[in-house]
Amino acid sequence: MNLTLHLCDLSMTPRTRRVLQAVLYEVFAIAFVGPVLSIAFDKPAASTFGLAFVLSSIALGWNYFFNAIFERWEARQSIRGRSLVRRLVHGIGFEGGLVVILIPVMALWLDISALNAFLANLALLAFFFVYAIAFTWTFDHVFGLPESAAKHREA
Repeated sequence: MNLTLHLCDLSMTPRTRRVLQAVLYEVFAIAFVGPVLSIAFDKPAASTFGLAFVLSSIALGWNYFFNAIFERWEARQSIRGRSLVRRLVHGIGFEGGLVVILIPVMALWLDISALNAFLANLALLAFFFVYAIAFTWTFDHVFGLPESAAKHREA
């Protein structure tokens, strides 16, 4: 008998779940990235929390914009589905575009070279790769799996 109560069981709609997941993901990311940038670049925490918020906002906007473009392109392809190659193209396009956007923002905000901003972005990419997996696992553990991934209950 499973006594675990998942908060998702309290009739959270798929849209509410997605919004909650995105908001919590960014809140925890800002809470981690702000202090790390402060220590790494010897800048005031207020400034680096501001930068973390700006970076997070840019990432959210880029996510929406990039996915709209990608899905428009994808809809015109003769081969349907998301193969490994297509997923790799999506990931590289998203992350590559985000790095290009964030380098000048970080360089200007932190008063560092573009090379140092690029290296900082590589470190952030490595962090977010691990963080995204850990966060999603934790979120699913706390709130339960979305209906699309939940196992069907047998009668």
